[in-house]
Parts: sequence; C-alpha cells; structure tokens
Amino acid sequence: MAEDPTLLRSPIHDRHVALGAKMAEFGGWSMPLEYAAGTVKEHTAVREAVGVFDVSHLGKALVSGPGAAAYVNATLTNDLGRIAPGQAQYTLCCDDATGGIVDDLIVYLHDDEHVLLVPNAANTAEVVRRLAAEATDGVTVEDQHRDHAVLAVQGPLSDEVLAGVGLPAGHDYMSFVVAPFADAEVVVCRTGYTGERGYELIAPAGVAVALWDALLAAGEPHGMLACGLGSRDTLRTEMGYPLHGQDISLDVTPNEARLGWAVGWSKPAFWGRDVLLAEREAGPKRVLRGLVATGRGIPRPHMSVSLTRDVLLGEVTSGTFSPTLRTGIGMALLPSFVDPEAEVGVDVRGRREIFQLTKPPFVRTNVRSS
Repeated sequence: MAEDPTLLRSPIHDRHVALGAKMAEFGGWSMPLEYAAGTVKEHTAVREAVGVFDVSHLGKALVSGPGAAAYVNATLTNDLGRIAPGQAQYTLCCDDATGGIVDDLIVYLHDDEHVLLVPNAANTAEVVRRLAAEATDGVTVEDQHRDHAVLAVQGPLSDEVLAGVGLPAGHDYMSFVVAPFADAEVVVCRTGYTGERGYELIAPAGVAVALWDALLAAGEPHGMLACGLGSRDTLRTEMGYPLHGQDISLDVTPNEARLGWAVGWSKPAFWGRDVLLAEREAGPKRVLRGLVATGRGIPRPHMSVSLTRDVLLGEVTSGTFSPTLRTGIGMALLPSFVDPEAEVGVDVRGRREIFQLTKPPFVRTNVRSS
C-alpha cells in the first residue's frame, strides 16, 4: 500500500524503507512501527543490550532572548531552578483555566537566554502557539520541528555504541553535552522513553543519515537492533510512562496522572497553578493506576474497567503484552476511592479478565545508574 503523501517524513525515511520497516502514521509523521526482527526482539534488545530509535517526529522549539529561561519557568509546571545549564527536565504545559495537560515535554536548559523544548509531535504547534502568544518582550519562540533529527540509543550497552562513533557518554542522568559530529553539533542527552540507560541525540537534519549509519555500524558488535515505535510503546508502558493522547490529555490534570513530582508547587506562577493547587488540596476525583493481569488477559486502550460486573469504573488508557514480564499490563484512570491494591475486571473481547491494581513501574531498571 502506498504511503500517504501528506505525512511528514524523517530525514532517515529512506533508510527505514531499505531496512524493510513497517511504516505507520504517528502524530502526522510516517514513522517505523517495527523492522524485520519484530517488536518483541527489538524490545528485548533494549532491555538486554542496545537499540536505536528514530524519533525525529518529536518536536523541537527554541525559546531565546533575554529572560527566556525565566519566561519558560513562569509558564511550564516544573521548576527550572532545580537544574543548572547543561541539564534537562521533564515538565508539563498545562491549560491555565482547567489545569489539563496540553503536552508533556523535555526542557533543555542551555543558559538563561536559550532553552530548547522537545514536545510531542502532534502537540508541537499548539505548545509553540501558546508560548509565542504570551512571550515577554525580547523573547522569541521558534518552531524548529523540521530542522533536526532525534535518535535515541537505549540499553545497557548504549555507552559503548556512542563511544564507537566518537560521541561523549557517561554523563549524569538528565544532563547533556554538545559535541561535534560530521562538521555539525549534536546534543547528547542522557534521557529516553524506555527506562533503560540511554541517550537521545538531537542532530541537524543534514547529518542525520550519516549519524544513523555510524550508530548502526558501531552497534553491530553489541547486538544493536533498529527499533520502531511498537517496541518504544511496550518499553514505556512497562515503566508506566504516560503517553499524551492516551494516558494524559487536556482532560487529565497532573494530579490525576500522578505527575505532581513534575510540578514546582512553590513557584509563584505557572499555567494552571491556581486550579491545580485547589485540586491538589481537595484531592483528585480520579487517579491513573497500573494494571497487571492475574490470568492471560491482555488489556488494550478503551477496554472497560469494572469493580464488579455491574460497577463500571472507567477504561484502559494504555495496555499491552509485557515482553519482559510475559503478561498483560496497562494503565487506567479510575476513581480515587478505589483501593489502590484492589482487583478489578477488564472486558477483554467480552470476557471479564481479572487484573491487580499496582503502582508503576512494572519493571525495575537502572536508568539512573552512573
């Protein structure tokens, strides 16, 4: 079947096609879902060795000018005062009126006048629009979505792969280094969406193919596989990492999503502060919970969750088969009155399968190890 010509393409698109990747639409982009090895083998490579993902669909926006960092700190939830230049931070862009999550994103603090934002693909334009609309004098917000590629090298052997292409490795979790590669500069940050030790590389689009080729060559002795968005999803679900558009959205607040740790509650200002503080004080009416199958059921998004056959609680937001645990896992927004250790039922194709509620992550990793 011919690809939709309206979809955006990564600078490495032709490399994916040559590798036989199964392509799929994601956030308006044509991205690899899986390669010939398949999702489970790609998943296992990341947990046990190393894998490389093309995640160039992720947004890139530069906030610059006098007071740029202060402006970002006054709008997004987390407190930039907790980090120093050369560090990255997970944060949220919330609606000021409702506290709902417009997007979750990573902030790269270069200095007081240069802050790089990496939002989700489908939300980049809206995040840029909101920030640009209220920018203070001298602060500019530039959408650089198409200007850079993002490659994620993830897994216990990721340091060895980066060393093989001459890029720095071994720096602290959530810190980054700007390094030369092929007459360009690449941001090498110890971040990722898999829960494993790893790095995300932000590179100019013009050197993306050369960087991809170099990484595959350096990774071959270490058993590295090219990985698609299918394994990225199973890996992040095992960690309980939320996905915008499923687990979090404009209809979900940080309190409901158990993301209060990414909010600088003592800051004098951020979008949604008043309503979120009030909700925090009263307690959210629903909370994102983890689900682990007690039998063979595999949860999928939108499957109904019930306390008893007649008492409906909500629906699954994310669900999959865990290749690591060899069982079904998922997440669901459930009323806060439900016992966090209760057993619930999930309607799996007409069968009521029993699941144990739990607090993610489902799999323990060494993502923060030095």
